[in-house]
Amino acid sequence: MRLHFTKMEGLGNDYVYVNCFKEKVEHPSELAVRVSDRHFGIGSDGLILIKPSEVADFKMDMYNADGTQSEMCGNGIRCVGKYVYDYGLTDKTSVSIETLAGIKYLEFTFGDEEKNGRKTVELVRVNMGAPILAPEDVPVDLPDAGDIVQDYPIMVAGKEYRITCVSMGNPHCVSFVDDVDNFPLEEVGPLFENNPIFPRRVNAEFVELVSPTYAKMRVWERGTGETLACGTGTCATAVACILNGKTEDEVTVKLLGGELIIRWDRDANIIYMTGPAKVVFDGEIEV
Repeated sequence: MRLHFTKMEGLGNDYVYVNCFKEKVEHPSELAVRVSDRHFGIGSDGLILIKPSEVADFKMDMYNADGTQSEMCGNGIRCVGKYVYDYGLTDKTSVSIETLAGIKYLEFTFGDEEKNGRKTVELVRVNMGAPILAPEDVPVDLPDAGDIVQDYPIMVAGKEYRITCVSMGNPHCVSFVDDVDNFPLEEVGPLFENNPIFPRRVNAEFVELVSPTYAKMRVWERGTGETLACGTGTCATAVACILNGKTEDEVTVKLLGGELIIRWDRDANIIYMTGPAKVVFDGEIEV
């Protein structure tokens, strides 16, 4: 059987997308491993399935490159938004997407390119909901940390890191470093991901402050490794920056794949993420 797919990317965080209104996927974890292989597969950070939903306009199921399922992906959900509009699944300029982290709300900004006689989506603004800070809900197992894990010292590979833990529907651990470009992420990232204080593993973000409105970040994603961008991780990074008094409530975060704009409306307790989404190519694969 041949499976139709679309490869898309948000700031280089690339996934294989399958329209499950038309296609049938029986073993998504196995398929995720296969398509993600950059030598023998399509090459991606994972697999995202676009499905019907009983509670929202659409449903997004996300699988990492190792086949594990994740609750949410910020770059991935922007691409889902672009897909459902550009490929004619909806005429709405704002949509709701069901995820394992709850329903997310998307608004589209259109560019100059056209597909099927109408403008295509260039930028997507996502209402990411409220950041989750309670340690048991992140989750992170640090009984003496208090109500939130903020600027908390831990030792990793003989070095002290001061961590702030945030869930955006999936767990994140943010640390501030002096030089993120030369940070030994491949060595330190797995030690964070698999640290026993994180019962569901963790996505680890390492952040260098540039100004009160600008930061640089690299990310080690659980189940995948270093990626060019992580939308939920960028949201968690902005929350950590603001909680620790390092930036203003709106901050541009530079990742390896580009920039995202994150704003924390603290009155409403909502995180807004704005960034691009792009189609790489359409194709078929034998399954």
